[in-house]
Amino acid sequence: MPFDYTLDFRTVDFRQHPELYRVGKGEQGVLLVQPYKGEILPHWRFRTPELARESSEQIYALFEAYLKEQDFVGADMARKFLQMGFTRARRYANHKGGKKYDGPVPDDKKGQSGAHGRDELPRTPEDPEKAEAAAIFKRKWDEAKQHPSYVQQRAEFEARYGK
Repeated sequence: MPFDYTLDFRTVDFRQHPELYRVGKGEQGVLLVQPYKGEILPHWRFRTPELARESSEQIYALFEAYLKEQDFVGADMARKFLQMGFTRARRYANHKGGKKYDGPVPDDKKGQSGAHGRDELPRTPEDPEKAEAAAIFKRKWDEAKQHPSYVQQRAEFEARYGK
């Protein structure tokens, strides 16, 4: 099932209502789903390889704690933050200042990823520090996606609440 952007994310506690959560594609909902956003976001940093290493390890520790608690939504949100660490660091590696698309996000697409009809700006010479930060997050993201408990809990979640 696609990610449901129609929910009132200011009031829904997804720990109490996991049935409302949808994995969606990629990082969908990563900055919306509470209380996980509030628990994970303070640890998310990618400016330097050192910060990326510390951040990815802290987020991965949260990922493992959620798995241990059988909290798939929390684990999936931690996985999404690891993915977002990779994608944002790559964006800054490829585009000085991090701006990938020309023009503002259309009002009806705010909070959703994608070009939404905007042209991609030219890439700048790669920033090696951001590229290394991206690689650090990519390794942790790959580790999370393949974690046996994550794979099992995801299959159980999708069987219970729909794919």
